[in-house]
Amino acid sequence: MARVTGLGGVFYVVKDPAATQRWYEEILGLTGDYGPQIPWSDEPHAAPYSLISHFADDKYIEPGKGGFMINLRVDDCDAMVEQLKAKGVEIFGQVDEGYGKFAWLLDPDGVKIELWEQGDAPDS
Repeated sequence: MARVTGLGGVFYVVKDPAATQRWYEEILGLTGDYGPQIPWSDEPHAAPYSLISHFADDKYIEPGKGGFMINLRVDDCDAMVEQLKAKGVEIFGQVDEGYGKFAWLLDPDGVKIELWEQGDAPDS
């Protein structure tokens, strides 16, 4: 039986693709021949999956536009936030939930980006 093996990418329409691609490279350090590329994680305790999560409303996506957001794994959320702030990027929220640290920003097209540093898995 055929099956899905992983997340291949996130695709969305922007006003200026080259400018958006430059922003992802300059601000988040993500680059590639066809746009920002992210290798699979080799982090300790990393979840062995990518998540597709569904919402009945867009409250969690706000203030992002377009009805979706991009969740990016990071190895050190606090350090990443400081790096982004040093580049003039506005971070509009940050929290440590125990099972993971999160921070939020917008890309130049208003797409919400959620940074996620996975914590230890909760006890079963």
